[in-house]
Order: sequence, then C-alpha cells, then structure tokens
Amino acid sequence: MTKPHHPGHALRILDIKGNSLDDGPGIRSVVFFKGCPLSCVWCHNPESKKPGPEISFDRAECVGCDTCLGVCPEHALDRNLPFFIDRNRCVLCGACVESCPSGALAMVGKSMSVEDIATTVVKDKPFYINSGGGVTCSGGEPTLYMDFLSALLQRLKDEGIHTLLETCGLFDFKAVSQKILPYTDAIYYDIKIYDPDIHQRFCGVRNEMILENFVSLNAIASRNGLELLPRTPLIPNITAAKENLTAIAKFLSAQGIRQARLLGYNPLWHDKNAKLGLPDTLKQNPAMTAWMSKDELAACKAIYSDHGIKT
Repeated sequence: MTKPHHPGHALRILDIKGNSLDDGPGIRSVVFFKGCPLSCVWCHNPESKKPGPEISFDRAECVGCDTCLGVCPEHALDRNLPFFIDRNRCVLCGACVESCPSGALAMVGKSMSVEDIATTVVKDKPFYINSGGGVTCSGGEPTLYMDFLSALLQRLKDEGIHTLLETCGLFDFKAVSQKILPYTDAIYYDIKIYDPDIHQRFCGVRNEMILENFVSLNAIASRNGLELLPRTPLIPNITAAKENLTAIAKFLSAQGIRQARLLGYNPLWHDKNAKLGLPDTLKQNPAMTAWMSKDELAACKAIYSDHGIKT
C-alpha cells in the first residue's frame, strides 16, 4: 500500500474520460487513478500499474526525426533497442517528450488536485442529470489514495453528482467504511480469481482480503441500499476457466448475490505493453490475441445462470 496522500496535494491522474457509457449508469466521466496494488499479467491498463510518471513510446506515431536523441541527457534512447527507451537509464526528465513533434513520446498521466478534477468533470453535470449518470473513479486502484479519494467524492457530492467506485477490493476496510462509503452511491467490485494461490500467480498477491472485504461490503449494501456489483474480467484459460467461474459463482450465490457482470475479453492491451517497454509473454498465446466470441461469452454466462445469478 502507498503512503497516505494529502487531499490538498496534486496526484498523478492517468486520464479523465468523458461521455462514458460503460462504467456505470447514464452518461459518465471516468477518473482513472494511476497506481495499483495488483499486478495482473493481462492488465488492460498497464499504464495504470505504477503510481509514478512514465514515458510511453508509440512507434507507429514516430516520424524518425531523431530530435529526441539529441536532447536526452542520459542517452537513454536508442533505435536498436526493442522498445527504443532504456528505462534503466531514463530519469523521466521529459526532455524527449517536449521535443517530440509527432507525439510519439508522451508522459503518462498528469498531476491534478481535487479541485482540478472537480472543475473538469462538473462541466458535464447537465449530462449526468439528464441521463442519470455521474462520475466514476477507476484505475488503477483509487483506494490507494484514501484521503484524496474521500475529498474528491465529498466535493462531487456537494455538487449533487452520483458517484461510483470501481475497485479491485484490496484495501483497508475500516478506512473505506469511514472515508469512502458515506460519499459513494455505487461500487463495482472486481473478483477475478477465487483460488488464492492462482490469484497470486496471475495477480501478484493473494486474495483473502479481497473476498473478506466483499463479504463485509455486501452486508452493508444489504442494509443501506448501496449498489454493489461484482464483476469478473474474462481472460482466456485464466479467469474464464470453468473451475474459476464456478467457484466465484458459488461464492456470490452464498452471499445472496443475484446480479453480476462478466466482462468480455479483448486483446488491445498488448499494444499498450509495447509502448511502456513491458515484456509480454502472453502475446505468443493465440487465445490471448483474439477477441472473445459470442459463444464463449455465452458459455461463461451460463455458469453464473446455473447458480441463479443474472449477468
């Protein structure tokens, strides 16, 4: 877990996406936080894993002018390198980004305060009101920055805006119950893998706390009307395995859950890894480079349906 972040300070925010229809009810703005306590091998937003700044390189956008090579004080750029940037030498000064005429080199995310974010998203308040939408905090993992997140949610509630948290579930439950829940209308909660050993293998940590936190949140949701929606991203031969989905469905059913969401797999994350210079061993697996078919998605949904859970 990261150290507490003072809400008055700026935080590196990955992006703010407006006009979203996929991250909660209505038209929404999605605030993507940078930094995550998990390290899922299939992460669809690999640029959100590290909390600090990073430089991305999009080879398709590069015009080959070599301007950046002349300004890098650490000589960390080399066209003979597979990912162009020697990230062991790069000090993230940003000189190459500032000199790049095509935008092929870019600093990932930008520093924003609570008020910066609020000013950006409040502009779309009429769309939220007319569509039943609002603001979704996603990531990365927003609860890494508990005080900052709490201040942002309070600021949004002062504006009368519907708030939703998307979380991996690995957080201090007491802090969430005190600082987050009073200002949150809904939580979308990812349960990726049920077996703790397999979870550690593919996500970097065990999942006992994630499952315990879900049970505790579900008890609160049952009492006070908090919308709690469990979600599972479907990853071929990993989360989408029959044994895993059956185990998760049994767990959810035992908690009285009757509604969940299965997120169909798409392979677009591979290109993001290359831009960040990250190794990608799964790219060699044909199942990991193809979109999930309707029949495959239907088979996964049938497992939940067999346990009385709508998807």
